[in-house]
Amino acid sequence: MQYVLLNSFFYSCHRVENMNHQFQQVKTMAAPFRSLVEDYPRYLKSFELFLERSSEHQCMQDFIHNTLPDILASIGGGRSVFNVMGVGSGAGEIDLEMLAQLHLKHPHAKVDNEVVEPSNDMLHKYKVRVSTTPDLDYINFTWKKMTASEFEKHWQEKNPGEKMDFIHMIQMLYYVKDPEATVSFFRSLLHKDGKLLIILVSGESGWGKLWTTFREQLCNTEISQCVTTGDIKTFLDTESIPYQNYELLSQMDITECFTEGDQVGELLLDFLTEVIEFSKNAPEDLKKGVLDLLRHPDCSKEVDGRIIFNNNLGVLVVEP
Repeated sequence: MQYVLLNSFFYSCHRVENMNHQFQQVKTMAAPFRSLVEDYPRYLKSFELFLERSSEHQCMQDFIHNTLPDILASIGGGRSVFNVMGVGSGAGEIDLEMLAQLHLKHPHAKVDNEVVEPSNDMLHKYKVRVSTTPDLDYINFTWKKMTASEFEKHWQEKNPGEKMDFIHMIQMLYYVKDPEATVSFFRSLLHKDGKLLIILVSGESGWGKLWTTFREQLCNTEISQCVTTGDIKTFLDTESIPYQNYELLSQMDITECFTEGDQVGELLLDFLTEVIEFSKNAPEDLKKGVLDLLRHPDCSKEVDGRIIFNNNLGVLVVEP
């Protein structure tokens, strides 16, 4: 399913800006590869291509409009003011859509919305979006230019007793050093009827298979974690933490990846592996292994002569 790239761009900032923030901290990747994050314009170009070729944005929109409202209906405990937090909010498009759904379910409640985002540029875009969006008088915005780890330290110093009704972390746990500890901290901030929403690639997706198979060769943990909802579910199950699990069906056309020298295919391969010019720089055995796996039924299916990659997302709604 295709969708309008312009509307998707601001959603993409959840991932693009988190990746760019990591670029400021880590400049090199272990030989023989250079991480795609070292070439930010190429990363952005490959990510925009991913958005064109995948249904990720649409499946997330469907979840927000069709499933999330019932989840939001259960929070707040009748309070007149709800405390909401977005962690890695980017330019705020998705945040505002979720806040609109919250308002529909609780039309008489005010909202204190805490925005945690490390990028000045994204915070500016978010503020502009707020200033041009009507009927947001019920929301009080607080802006925190911080990473998740910086915010944790700040919170422990300033707000030890405050509790949150709804916290969301969309496509951002890839970019923290310890995803499990991050989940534990933000869960500890919830009211007894609060919810923590996590969205990542599904453990059952092609991404999950790719990362499981080639984690050692492709995953540079100084820049990002190859983490899926499957990994987070294992942690939650081990700790006996209650949660709800949703699978969002998504796909991506990667047909050109299998045509050597194809510019679109090269960019998609770079995005899938997070390696600059992967097809040129990878050893032949690794390149063959990655391409074989991408085409394998565990990762993709063939539809009308096109190779369609399993891009499913997972949603976890974690209880206090």
